[in-house]
This record gives sequence, structure tokens and C-alpha cells, in this order.
Amino acid sequence: MEHYPARFEPDEKDGGYLATFPDFGYGVTQGESVEEVTDLARDLLMLTIGDFIRNGKPLPTPKRRRGAKFRPVALTALQCAKVDLYNTFQSSGLKKAEFARRIGIPKTHIDRLFSLRHQSRLDQLESAFAALGKRLHVEARNAA
Repeated sequence: MEHYPARFEPDEKDGGYLATFPDFGYGVTQGESVEEVTDLARDLLMLTIGDFIRNGKPLPTPKRRRGAKFRPVALTALQCAKVDLYNTFQSSGLKKAEFARRIGIPKTHIDRLFSLRHQSRLDQLESAFAALGKRLHVEARNAA
């Protein structure tokens, strides 16, 4: 999952622009310009995904949305890997303690692996995927 569609629209009440992520059902950010609200939308997406992860909720699959008001807000490559790791962990049915034991790290470090704000090393993510029977694959694509 590389991006979620955000809905951008003018803020009729206070001026500027609003951005929301309909797939999550909550959260809104406001900026004075399209550029500012786009940057703030990236932060909102990270915070919203982080909230879902902290609460152990499954992340919604991004729906394809059409229209001039919708624009994709991208995650970084590392954040995408962390989201994939979290989704794989969720579907595995493992408890955090067992997952940590398989990786060989303290249980308290598992949350760092899932945190979009923590700069985990690639080898840590590879070990975590391996503990779940998966292999991390990195691919370069042409820019859109």
C-alpha cells in the first residue's frame, strides 16, 4: 500500500483548504494553501495509521476514489514496508511476545518496528518478515 486517497476541498468557514481521509472515517487537517494542506495531510495520514496500529485495529484497504477533490497522499518506502509488516503480523495471529521471541528482540521493541515515525533499519524489517515466513522485496519503479 503506497498511498491513501485524501479529499481536498476549500474551507468555506475559515478559508484555506481541508483534507480528510475517507477510508479511515475520522481526522481532518486544514492549511492556508494547497501545498500546506498537502504537507499536513501526510502528517495526518501518519498519525491516523499510527493510531490504528497502537490500538491493534486492522488498517483499511485504500479504496479507489475518483473526482477532482481526491488526490493520493503517499507514504515513504520505509513506511510502506512497516504497514505491510503490521498487516502481515495482524493476519498471522501471533502475539507480540512470540513475534519478538522469533525475531530475537525485546517485546517492547515490537512497537518501534510498526511505528511510522521510528527510523527502523532495513535489516530489522527483513528479520521481522522472515519471522512471519515472508521476504521483504524492494522494487524501483518509474516515477509517475
